[in-house]
Amino acid sequence: MDAIALAYTSQGLQPPVVNFDHFQILRAIGKGSFGKVCIVQKKDTEKMYAMKYMNKQQCIERDEVRNVFRELEILQEIEHVFLVNLWYSFQDEEDMFMVVDLLLGGDLRYHLQQNVQFSEDAVKLYICEMTLALDYLQSQQIIHRDVKPDNILLDKQGHAHLTDFNIATIIKDEERATALAGTKPYMAPEIFQSSMSGGTGYGFEVDWWSLGVTVFEVLRGWRPYDIHATNSVESLIQLFSTVSVQYSPAWPKDLVSLMRKLLTVNPEHRFTRLSDMQTSPYLAKINWDAVYEKKTEAGFVPNKGRLHCDPTFELEEMILESRPLHKKKKRLAKNRSRDNSKDSQSVSVQSHPPNQAPVFLIF
Repeated sequence: MDAIALAYTSQGLQPPVVNFDHFQILRAIGKGSFGKVCIVQKKDTEKMYAMKYMNKQQCIERDEVRNVFRELEILQEIEHVFLVNLWYSFQDEEDMFMVVDLLLGGDLRYHLQQNVQFSEDAVKLYICEMTLALDYLQSQQIIHRDVKPDNILLDKQGHAHLTDFNIATIIKDEERATALAGTKPYMAPEIFQSSMSGGTGYGFEVDWWSLGVTVFEVLRGWRPYDIHATNSVESLIQLFSTVSVQYSPAWPKDLVSLMRKLLTVNPEHRFTRLSDMQTSPYLAKINWDAVYEKKTEAGFVPNKGRLHCDPTFELEEMILESRPLHKKKKRLAKNRSRDNSKDSQSVSVQSHPPNQAPVFLIF
């Protein structure tokens, strides 16, 4: 449930209706395969959020409707200190919107592209914070399936938050996931194996492999395996069975030992929960309560005087976007006026054909 809605319903109150008009659009800060993200300010409280919006028609054309609603379903049910949490969701004629925590420290991918050299202590804290996030998701029976530097955002104090549940899935009881889903360089071997005939599926273990790949990349600047989107499934299965990960000789042996536990090809031997991670000598001195309460000082704090995102997102929105968000209110008002004019001139009203019900329900 949305954070605001939960606060109201816990007191037996009906949550207020929120829509696009309640927010001031400030600037674009990101985009994905079929969605964009901008900074917004809620007009009545002046609180800042990130607003993710997805064009309905594009979702239909790309067969992404199910993913969008699954993401919304998941976000409505979870809340954690190291996740990017949902506050509001709504839609209009053009788009669907999710209003979430605003984290202005940038994602780890951005900082890698800026040639930031993360210290071992900084990355150790990311390991701990993502461990708590993944352990929580596992308790909620959720596999994220896309843990990578792009989806780990930093807040202004430098703490890590996992975002983007677009391809996440829920597995219950003894269920196994089977879909070939994720970003290839970060996908666990069993995901590829399960896509072949006779595959047995996969579970929560895949997120911990992805965490291992991410940690390796943030520390070294490159990934443990040379994998690209063009690699075939067969070639990747062969790769995992023949190529060994080369760890940095400068790393402490306890760190290497932990990484081996995350990047073991056999998921049965992989670290896959908080209790496993707590047995690692590398994390022996971690105060996990202090980590959860964000009382552990981050080793890398983003520059508060900068906006840590690609500035071309805003230029694209202002110059190239055919339907820019900041002109939505005027555009929709014009469209509604035109539609009302057509209705008043029409003799009869057409209803939806019985086999073409509206795809998008109001939420």
